[in-house]
Amino acid sequence: MHQPNRQAALSKVPEVTLTFWLIKIAATTLGETGGDSVTMTLDWGYLAGTALFLGLLIALVIAQIMAKKFHPFLYWGTIVASTTFGTTMADFADRSLGIGYTGGASLLFACLMAVLALWYASEGTISVNTVSTPKVEAFYWMAITFSQTLGTALGDWIADIGGLGYEGGALVFGAGLMALAALYWWTKVSHVLLFWTAFILTRPLGATVGDLLDKPTDQGGLALSLPLASAAIAAFVVLCVALLPQRAGRHPGEVRA
Repeated sequence: MHQPNRQAALSKVPEVTLTFWLIKIAATTLGETGGDSVTMTLDWGYLAGTALFLGLLIALVIAQIMAKKFHPFLYWGTIVASTTFGTTMADFADRSLGIGYTGGASLLFACLMAVLALWYASEGTISVNTVSTPKVEAFYWMAITFSQTLGTALGDWIADIGGLGYEGGALVFGAGLMALAALYWWTKVSHVLLFWTAFILTRPLGATVGDLLDKPTDQGGLALSLPLASAAIAAFVVLCVALLPQRAGRHPGEVRA
């Protein structure tokens, strides 16, 4: 008589571990400095920068969906593309469209909630542990992109409108992530909710750290070269992806022996 058993089916996104969050924060910092390098240092402007990184993001998302298994460099390359696109898109919405930080953050939050609602309506869950089909991957990358863009807007809002500056903003978002970690370990709050909240908050943390590195000293920054800062952070991300242990996330799938 055949008995059902549980087998872990491989996903194409990494297992969510401390390594995941370390690389995620570094990647979001790179997105901030890299995006600003193109739009400000190279003087492409927000619209051209957004178009450039959108094209790169679409190409990498297609490659990620077509891949047969988890590829660390492909996955993190797509994350970096989403965060650089998020940087230029948020700046374009906040400044070029003239809706300000509050309006930009509100618009992007509504877009993220709409994507997550559609994902949940379609699949009955928004857990990243279920990202294994092209349809779910499409929802996943749309949610990732909007969360990255929203995070950029939140970082700018806290640093500028909130009056905390870049150091203060980094401390606020760092404290928020520590609070989420405490909720994860010591409460029964939904891990899915905590994941998406943490994913959003790591983006403004990276944005405020990136701004702290490159903004002029009279604006509270360290006035480092954007290209040099981007190159150093990129090298750090590459080393982390190459050297730190990672494996594909898993979701339970029932098979019969």
